[in-house]
Amino acid sequence: MKITVIYGTNRTEKSSTYNIAQQFLAELADGDPVTEFHLPKDMPKFCKSCSICFTDETKCPDYDYLKPILDAVKAADLVIFTVPVYVYHAPGQVKAFLDHCAYLWMPHRPEPAMFKKQALIISTAAGAGMKSAVKDVKDSLDFWGIAKTWTVKKAVQSSDWETVTEKRKTEIAGKVLKTAGKIRRCKGAGPRLKVKLLFYWMRSMQKRMGFSKTDVAYWKENGWLAGKKPWKRT
Repeated sequence: MKITVIYGTNRTEKSSTYNIAQQFLAELADGDPVTEFHLPKDMPKFCKSCSICFTDETKCPDYDYLKPILDAVKAADLVIFTVPVYVYHAPGQVKAFLDHCAYLWMPHRPEPAMFKKQALIISTAAGAGMKSAVKDVKDSLDFWGIAKTWTVKKAVQSSDWETVTEKRKTEIAGKVLKTAGKIRRCKGAGPRLKVKLLFYWMRSMQKRMGFSKTDVAYWKENGWLAGKKPWKRT
């Protein structure tokens, strides 16, 4: 299974989310390519609100940072996001990356390959906030068209993986095995109902009013306004 990992921080060995991601890689990679990115190192820029991506994403001032990450996402079967909780939400660098991907949202120019992928969001905190941190990322993945998104959330009661109790590590290992099994069984499956409904809703909007000439032309080019579906094999 080809996997792309987007780590929400530059921390590695001491990070709980990083270590949980490594467990998933051990279960799922099967010798296939794994591509890893760390934020903010690999995307240090904030969106400048120029809106040029809605016309041509290659003219984004930060496209040189964005392109390698999105190329790896498009090539992957599974995309993993690690999202440690910062003040009850995802880290700012994760939001900064997702802000650059607004043009990939379904009202605009979603990538057809996204509708055949799975994603996994791993979130930990010393106490609470995992639900809202996961939602910060999952909202984008749903509107990208990701077929199925899994989540692993755990309060680890520590800021350092080395000091997480063995009991909690055992609980996490069990969750990893269970979720990895679900991911394997769903490989190649079509999108869940929510993603399909979002697509049909956006198709209706494009037919009735369109969001821009660029978006309408893109939908026509893909045949979606004529009834084709991005998750169907051609």
